[in-house]
Amino acid sequence: MRIVALEEHFMVPSLIENHFDLTTNPGFSPARKARLADLDDGRIGEMDEHGVTFQVVSASMPGADLLDGKDGIQLALDINNALGAAIRRHPQRLGGFAHLPMREPQAAADELERAVGELGFSGAMINGPTQGRFLDDPRFDSVLERAAALEVPIYIHPNVPPKAVYDVYYDGLPGPAGALLASGAFGWHSETAIHILRLVLTGVFERHPKLTVIVGHMGEMLPFMLGRADDILIGHGGLQRPISETIVERVYITTSGMFTTPPLQLALATFGADRIMFSIDYPFSQTEQGRVFFDAMPVSPSDRAKIAHGNADRLLKLKGTV
Repeated sequence: MRIVALEEHFMVPSLIENHFDLTTNPGFSPARKARLADLDDGRIGEMDEHGVTFQVVSASMPGADLLDGKDGIQLALDINNALGAAIRRHPQRLGGFAHLPMREPQAAADELERAVGELGFSGAMINGPTQGRFLDDPRFDSVLERAAALEVPIYIHPNVPPKAVYDVYYDGLPGPAGALLASGAFGWHSETAIHILRLVLTGVFERHPKLTVIVGHMGEMLPFMLGRADDILIGHGGLQRPISETIVERVYITTSGMFTTPPLQLALATFGADRIMFSIDYPFSQTEQGRVFFDAMPVSPSDRAKIAHGNADRLLKLKGTV
């Protein structure tokens, strides 16, 4: 079966290390940096080994959203050009999400259009808040308008919590527990769920009726909380209908990094098989583990095909050829 994975990351270390010190981050060991940097034989060999047909690749943090002005704009352009070159080398195996200089929203909108129109990318990935502001902030309307006009999705990925949040919620824990709780163990996912809830509560989807959003990690806690959010928020905050209806209509979710059955069952019950797409979170999660989970999913053959490739092919306008 054709299998598309779409939260799969890369890095150009020479570009990133011009701006950021990665040596203090244990998440970027030499081995992981090498895997992130490989957009050729190593990556595609692992895809072949585990039966992954196509990766939609996006830039790993840290990136251009942390840089002001021309530095951010140039870094985003260089990263996208590097990914575009890899896609030209492997057009049947790799696609891309644009990396954007979000501190310069008009330039970010223009770079999104260039990446889609010239490089053939399928949308953009945005790493959480920019300078403490979520995408509902009016300063980002130009980016949302451009994505909607191009009819490409925005993939909202988690980001490192602001220091003030970290200090209150995660500091003071033993060893690396605070950093892990702030990121992949919990904090990232709650932040992204809040991001989506803010988009609904501020009317972003009404202002941009063609905007579509993707989130990873089996819905970033949203499937578990939709009913509760409806109970609390309906009739408040200007909502005229259940918040769950807007989210399920405008948000797709992926399986990235979540390889156990209970979250999948809840995602199927709340979002349905038409809104779920397979992802791994390469190389931060293991391709083999993702494929074992995919093969064991308790779903019908038709739903397995939707999750494997059908939904992604439709949403991202992929050609669906091997």
